[in-house]
Amino acid sequence: MSPEPWTGDPSAHAGDPLDHPDVLRAADAAATERLLRAYVRETGTEVPPTGRVLYLRLPLGGTALRVRVRYRSATGWHRFGRARVVTSERGGGLPADVALVAAALVRESVLGRGRLPHTGVDAVGRVLDSARRTAVHLARRREEPAGTTGPTPFLDAEQALLLGHPFHPAPKSREGASEAELDAYSPEVRGSFPLHWFAAHPDAVVGESADGRPVADLLRALATDVGVPEGWVPVPAHPWQAREVAARPEVAALLDAGLLRPLGPAGPAWHPTSSVRTVHRPDAAAMLKLSLGMRITNSRRNNLRGELRLGVRAARLLAAGPEDGTGRPGPAAWLRAEHPEFGVLRDFAWVSVGTGDAETGLETAIRDNPFRGSSRGGTGDALCVAGLVAERTGPGDGSPPPYRAPLCAAVERAARALGVSRAEASARWLTRYLDVLAVPLIRLRARYGIALEPHHQNTLVALDGDGLPAAGWYRDSQGYYVAASHAAELDRLLPGVAEGVELVFDDAFVDERVVYYLGVNNLLGLVGAFGAYGLADEEELLRVLRGALDRLRAAEPGAEGLLDPLLDAPALRCKGNFLTCVDGLDELVGDVHTQSVYIDLPNPLAEVQR
Repeated sequence: MSPEPWTGDPSAHAGDPLDHPDVLRAADAAATERLLRAYVRETGTEVPPTGRVLYLRLPLGGTALRVRVRYRSATGWHRFGRARVVTSERGGGLPADVALVAAALVRESVLGRGRLPHTGVDAVGRVLDSARRTAVHLARRREEPAGTTGPTPFLDAEQALLLGHPFHPAPKSREGASEAELDAYSPEVRGSFPLHWFAAHPDAVVGESADGRPVADLLRALATDVGVPEGWVPVPAHPWQAREVAARPEVAALLDAGLLRPLGPAGPAWHPTSSVRTVHRPDAAAMLKLSLGMRITNSRRNNLRGELRLGVRAARLLAAGPEDGTGRPGPAAWLRAEHPEFGVLRDFAWVSVGTGDAETGLETAIRDNPFRGSSRGGTGDALCVAGLVAERTGPGDGSPPPYRAPLCAAVERAARALGVSRAEASARWLTRYLDVLAVPLIRLRARYGIALEPHHQNTLVALDGDGLPAAGWYRDSQGYYVAASHAAELDRLLPGVAEGVELVFDDAFVDERVVYYLGVNNLLGLVGAFGAYGLADEEELLRVLRGALDRLRAAEPGAEGLLDPLLDAPALRCKGNFLTCVDGLDELVGDVHTQSVYIDLPNPLAEVQR
């Protein structure tokens, strides 16, 4: 079913529950809406048109819910009013907060999957923890003077995800830290903190870099204000992690042997980015992706040595090429020539302590940081796409924010600069976004068999003076795949490219994951944001998207394995964040094929009029 036609009337979005003066009510509305979005998507529940009422019959749990549809989205980014518990489809019922909605939906799913009711307690707890944290974020932001910003545009975007992933039932769940710690460690409240440093004897240090530079030298350059004994290696840690790892047998043994010395917090403050565990300093030569055993959403964010090795291997692969300059260029050289506006932020080195095979909890990835300095307004101001589309709430008096998301401000700027409507500006914005971000990623897969996981949090975009995308980047060492059909070719480019790392997969599996991360999460998610924020008609944008990808398919035959299912399959494989949460899966542990629950999602690109 297509969404109701977009009227272009901003009053259709008035009286938004997200703007309620009571932050607990606003956070409850945000949490309930995300929970309902994820549930209806993963259960295949048909959502009625805008203005109608969604009736959710939950027979296994013996209850039902009614909720008004504020906006029906073709891509799933629905907006909902307040839920009510009812005894019949037409009953008025009683208002239901997120605790009641979570208990009802989780119970229904647990029983439907043949499990005992109490096994859903953990999932419900995470939903409520997320709602509570969201209320804290909203309260802190409403206390700020109007116009408050972060230190740089890059950090502004990283700190913008106050409400979290639009299709996750517990996007702000963080377990194991105190309120005071979360104040310092959370990007949503503009936290910052000095790193906790250890001095490690060189014999206890492990790690590598993509270009062969000693990891110790890279770390010393980042620890100039840290008192490290002569000849020892500075090893960074998240302060929460530093306290936790001291009790691990491997770390305790190094401390007892005198091979590891805790130096404590030292040096200037670092800022957590949207992932919480990756930290940034505007003046630093690199970013650091720290191990963090705190459970955030569905996973404990400990770095695994296998994925750190994968990041370095991927950096070497991208840089590889014919030594004599003849023959086909390597991937990075090809990207620079064909798509100079696109880049990959490499996790080009890593470090840890303990020379055994097991992780000690002090594993850290060292990442490129081209976003240095504090200038505003230039095309170097990279913005996390998740932050760009992140919903804002009103100032606390019941009125809406000036713009519902940073994306809205960008589109408004483009409309003024180009002298066109917001709908036309949205279409042009999407077209430019495809050029600087999606097309390079698809062509990289087609030409070299290298595929990435470009969901919104893993992609960055810079805007030009008119508010339109001018450049794009990908980040994250965990999301690299090589299609088996290209493995031999890449092994000739970089001998031993797949030795000791999980990198090569069947082509069909690789394309399925890219269809989800790039197609469903990124591109369809972006279309949904345009629609939910009242910027444009989703069906019109789906036509723009389909037209651009159809043209790319015709021009790039190697992309057919990816684009055929994305454009023509009746259903797309989609990660089920709700069901993954209900099943208690840690998405960073275990076989890559079974880390998360995947479901089939009706394909709006196949349904749209061509």
